Amino acid sequence: MKRAGLVSFVGFFPILAMLSLTASPGLAASCESLASLKLPNTTITSANTVAAGAFTPPTAGGPAASQFSTLPGFCRVGAVLAPSSDSDIKIEVWLPVSGWNGKFQAVGNGGFAGVISYPALAAAVKAGYASASTDTGHQGNTAAFAIGHPEKVIDFADRAVHEMAVQAKSIVNAYYGYAPSLSFWNGCSQGGRQGITEAAKYPSDFDGIVAGASGIYWMRLLVARMAINVFAHRSEESYIPPTKYALVHEAVLKACDALDGVKDGVIENPTVCHFDPKVLVCKGADSPNCLTAAQAQTARAVYSPVKNPKTGAELMPSLLQPGSELGWSILAGPEPIRYATETFQYLVFKDANWDWHRFNPPTDIDLALKADNGLLEFTEPNLKPFFDRGGKLLMYHGWADPQVTPMNSINYFNDVIRKLGPGVVGKFIELYMVPGMNHCGGGPGTDTFDKMAAIEQWVADGTAPKQILASHLINGTVDRTRPLCPYPQVAAYKGTGNTDDAANFICKAP
Repeated sequence: MKRAGLVSFVGFFPILAMLSLTASPGLAASCESLASLKLPNTTITSANTVAAGAFTPPTAGGPAASQFSTLPGFCRVGAVLAPSSDSDIKIEVWLPVSGWNGKFQAVGNGGFAGVISYPALAAAVKAGYASASTDTGHQGNTAAFAIGHPEKVIDFADRAVHEMAVQAKSIVNAYYGYAPSLSFWNGCSQGGRQGITEAAKYPSDFDGIVAGASGIYWMRLLVARMAINVFAHRSEESYIPPTKYALVHEAVLKACDALDGVKDGVIENPTVCHFDPKVLVCKGADSPNCLTAAQAQTARAVYSPVKNPKTGAELMPSLLQPGSELGWSILAGPEPIRYATETFQYLVFKDANWDWHRFNPPTDIDLALKADNGLLEFTEPNLKPFFDRGGKLLMYHGWADPQVTPMNSINYFNDVIRKLGPGVVGKFIELYMVPGMNHCGGGPGTDTFDKMAAIEQWVADGTAPKQILASHLINGTVDRTRPLCPYPQVAAYKGTGNTDDAANFICKAP
């Protein structure tokens, strides 16, 4: 049953049925004939029909084959794009043989990309979309490709995704005989950065963009990750071992879990949680049940903005929020997150042997930003060209994200509003914060929700969802539902009924 105000597919069933009837009977070209298709700066390397359930991931150590056992039959097209003399952008375009919904959904990457996103392609095709993914111009989830290859860095930054969008839609047109009625982007993390960059740089590529846990402000984010880890290791007494993460987490929950009126192991709005780690400082010698004074200072730094020690200017807002403690090993663990280290090795110093122990904040922060020269750091809030076309940008981010600061999404959302005015909210841009969700998913929060249904409904009726129904699952079974609310609203308990049922919550200002 459809809940009032919640995203549902109910209204789309008749539309999907009509599109299925019109898209399936006659294809303009056979799949195999696409091998001879001529497109600018593009070489089609393969075009083959894959029978239902017959797809096997091509690389060892990749996603499990069981993820693809329910795939319908589709036309699988591989291509290499070369917009520059040093470009080698691999893409795959998957086209449902029958039941195409008439739309295109491109899917994003994670980390340093370097691979085709097969699980995301499969999910899109199962939902009836024609889909595409790219490795962004290099192989392997590493930045090692960057030394001596500035064109490949440009491809990774944004050109590969744009070229893929343009050529993939031409392939869709050639196969079905007409262009997709709507084009969507769906990505999280690096994929979120890719989506927002698309909206700003290439406003004609997509009609709707879903951008989760966006790695925007990219270079500042990577530099801040390095800085916080080095700070955590400033002395033997300052590093917080993973065995103490639960200690801090339980103390945070004790202080802030019930602030929203429901004690459920999830902090609804971490910005009102003013937990001070000094309450855990050992009365005597260090022990597993307390923090040293230096460790408490480290914990406080994790919750605080990262500043440039040379200028005192804020480099990044607080990297992690209260509720993220169980994931601190990612940014404050034994060594910096690999993406930060590789950024300095391959993009900043161009020295594969650079060691993170050599990081010097007063000099290396400015050096990193200068080396990037605004390429990966590009984060433009003026989305007027995208909005003028009717484009919709749906952002989401987990409050407990232990890898990409949730403040990234909030700051960008607010920057867009400052640039274009509050009238764009709900009409062209909306942000949904997810309490208790980790990076792109996971955690004790309600991390399962249908992003594509939300953006589809928004494009159809012109107004962002007032709520998005989200679930938390244990072993595939739903044990809790909650509404995700447009930021800065929060889900507030009505005061009666089961606190694990979204029907007993409303969205309201904090």
